[in-house]
Amino acid sequence: MIEISVPGKLFIAGEYAVVEPGHPAIIVAVDQFINVTIEGARKNGSIQSAQYSDLPIRWTRRNGELVLDHRENPFHYILAAIRLTEKYAQEKGTLLSFYDLKVTSELDNSNGRKYGLGSSGAVTVATVKALNLYYDLKMDRLTQFKIAALAHLAVQGNGSCGDIAASCYGGWLAFSTFDHEWVLRKQQEWTLTQLLTSDWPELSIRPLTVPKSLRLLIGWTGSPASTSDLVDQVYQSKEAKEKGYAKFLADSKDCVNRLIDGFLNEDSRTIKKMITENRKLLVGLSSLTGVTIETPALKKLCDLAETYRGAAKSSGAGGGDCGIVIVDQKTGILPLMSAWEKADIIPLPLHVYHYREEI
Repeated sequence: MIEISVPGKLFIAGEYAVVEPGHPAIIVAVDQFINVTIEGARKNGSIQSAQYSDLPIRWTRRNGELVLDHRENPFHYILAAIRLTEKYAQEKGTLLSFYDLKVTSELDNSNGRKYGLGSSGAVTVATVKALNLYYDLKMDRLTQFKIAALAHLAVQGNGSCGDIAASCYGGWLAFSTFDHEWVLRKQQEWTLTQLLTSDWPELSIRPLTVPKSLRLLIGWTGSPASTSDLVDQVYQSKEAKEKGYAKFLADSKDCVNRLIDGFLNEDSRTIKKMITENRKLLVGLSSLTGVTIETPALKKLCDLAETYRGAAKSSGAGGGDCGIVIVDQKTGILPLMSAWEKADIIPLPLHVYHYREEI
């Protein structure tokens, strides 16, 4: 039997802008996991997940028609990952077989509520990594990222694939997404192997080292958010406000590049300053588009952190989920933890996760 564990993720900076090719974000892998096991089977295979079996399928109406939204249902990501990985295996001359695939998740709480740790991205990566071992495909990490990114986009249709990168690589990352239109066009023209071995325009994945003088704290508002919905809303709003959106993109790029320089130079002061600056940019984007990114609970989380000398902001698409705080190691954190708990904000005991070896 093959067993794989893949970490969840949190965005540190660069949200929303990162969906545009060449615009950087900083992402971190955290030690809550999606676990996948694969065992050979004879006449047919199965896919099983205790966490996801009771998930409701969401739906909406478009032009009077009922439309199912599969983007919150992990089974669609698993199936897309299986299809693409097996297509690659066939191109490599590998004989396909039956297997039982089982998924367990630590990325939601015991009631099934999402923490916002990138469960759809992690389950996609875990499926690709497990099949890579099952079929002995010897894919390197970048190839695994590319297959998982193609699978994720096939289901979600939007997003940066930054969560895919964090789950693939682990640790702290500076990430810029690829030119999605170029990749989707080449997917129609080339074999999958040709696409995976080509350089994807604008794609950049760089490991970062955080200064030892800083620590990362994470608070959860208890209110789950839908990333795909929020990205859709911002994207629809940007059409009407092109000039303001272009300024947001330029300012975000400058801010995150300065933040990356802060990491490279081990400059704690710049890191904290740019986290605060990125928070202001996201609040400005919220005003521009009318999409609520920093909810009242997230505002409280961040304001309390700043009271205790931390630099704080919402993480990911916002609208709920988590906020992150960067503080000096020597700063006592118990007063902030106590203040959060009084405000019904739950401190999450998460740590940065690094892979021990290439998988």
